[in-house]
Amino acid sequence: MTHTIFHAQSSVRRWGGRNEDYLAIHDWLDATKETFCDFRHRALRHHSQGIYEAERVFGHSIINAEGVSVPVRYIAERHIKEDCGGIVPSVSDWLSRIRPESWMSRGYVVSSREPADSQV
Repeated sequence: MTHTIFHAQSSVRRWGGRNEDYLAIHDWLDATKETFCDFRHRALRHHSQGIYEAERVFGHSIINAEGVSVPVRYIAERHIKEDCGGIVPSVSDWLSRIRPESWMSRGYVVSSREPADSQV
């Protein structure tokens, strides 16, 4: 999905209520688009740790307009699955795909799946 409104509509279909009940959570998950406006923004919050961070920000549950208590974890998990091909990746899944560069490690050798372009 490409917009938080569509995620909110998906949440309404699943748990009832109104779009506005869910938008703050979906906006928070996608706020990283402000600094990196392609799919790579997801590496910052679209993972298992991001789900728990959403709970810390929004609480364990919300009460939607129909009076239904909906776990924030479920809302964030569904958003991430909709964006990441049906899975919730871990932070490691994202970070292990960053290609190490010498400037990232202040000169220390960082092992990677592929050799870095420059020697450290």
